[in-house]
Amino acid sequence: MSDFTLDDLQRIVAERARSGDPDSWTAKLFASGMDRAAKKLGEEAVETVIAAVRKDESELVSESADLLYHWLVVLALADIPLSRVMAELERRTAQSGVAEKASRAGR
Repeated sequence: MSDFTLDDLQRIVAERARSGDPDSWTAKLFASGMDRAAKKLGEEAVETVIAAVRKDESELVSESADLLYHWLVVLALADIPLSRVMAELERRTAQSGVAEKASRAGR
């Protein structure tokens, strides 16, 4: 099992995002802005769903990695730390999923 965490990936994204390295996909994505990064996130989400529906385990793992990476890029562009999302998940686990979903219905 790997010791690599989403916190590690978040740190790498932050480092590379502002590196200006012309060979860095992360730097290029950051330079392109939120619209491009969000579009890539959506594309990766769709590709992850397709892999799941096809029951292609290898592709599902690969697309899931792409999805998590692009999600962290979007969060970084929005200046939202992963810890804030994790705190929200922690808050939600304090109640049943049905109750949590009902609490969001009015939003």
